Amino acid sequence: MSSGTLDTLAASAAAPPGGPHSTDPVPRIVPRRPVGQWAAATVVLLLLALAVRSVVRNDAFQWDVVADYFLTDAVLRGLGLTLWLTGVVMVLGFAIGTLLAVMRLSANPVLRGVSSGYVWLFRSMPILVQLLFWFNIGALYPTILGVKTVQLLGPVTIAVIGLTLHEAAYAAEVVRAGILSVEKGQLEAAQSLGLGPWRRLRRIVLPQAMRAIVPPAGNMLIGTLKGTSIVSVIAVNDLLYAVQLIYHRTYQVIPMLLVATLWYIAVTSVLGIGQHFVERHYARGTAGAR
Repeated sequence: MSSGTLDTLAASAAAPPGGPHSTDPVPRIVPRRPVGQWAAATVVLLLLALAVRSVVRNDAFQWDVVADYFLTDAVLRGLGLTLWLTGVVMVLGFAIGTLLAVMRLSANPVLRGVSSGYVWLFRSMPILVQLLFWFNIGALYPTILGVKTVQLLGPVTIAVIGLTLHEAAYAAEVVRAGILSVEKGQLEAAQSLGLGPWRRLRRIVLPQAMRAIVPPAGNMLIGTLKGTSIVSVIAVNDLLYAVQLIYHRTYQVIPMLLVATLWYIAVTSVLGIGQHFVERHYARGTAGAR
């Protein structure tokens, strides 16, 4: 094909509609209006407004009672114990879980078997069953180290043991997944520099694995905070048990449950904000950072 023919084709392709000398305007592409989406959004907002209005204007919720008990000493003491339990269980659970994850990835078949068996057992048992089992452990072992089990293991100690063992099983899988997300090349490079196994884990593997660990760990933290409410069945004076004691005396069940609910919502919201900033910190330099 000659160069003149090529020039003619290029000119005709670049020419506006209607010919090279046409004065017709270039048509604009107008996107289709999302009428259906806006209609659905309007319906959702209307239903939400009706739901909020029914909650606010319904006298059966007794919002004045909620306000009176929201900051009482009994409720705040229960909230404090709930936060303390959450912090202790998360620290101990992830400490044991990290050890279990390292054992699971070990070349030693005994360590792998013990870790796998632990995770299998404690993930298979409901947390309520575990708490009740530990609460009645005195039936199996009346004394421990010469001390009566009832005196040695109080309700709070039992709650810490039961929740920690349960949390460690899930934390082990979270940490294991994070370690497996680190590229093998990083480990080989650290090994070539002569770093020992524990130093490689502490200085190379875990800092990089945190990107994969933090999101599920944040969800576990929020889940643990809410899950501590189950310790009320063994008479641990947490937030839920504190409001239960009050409504057993006043028979104001709904407003007292609202007090507990609002506190749980407030604390989980703060934890969610903290999780966002921690995730952003560990995601620096990646495409997911924002």
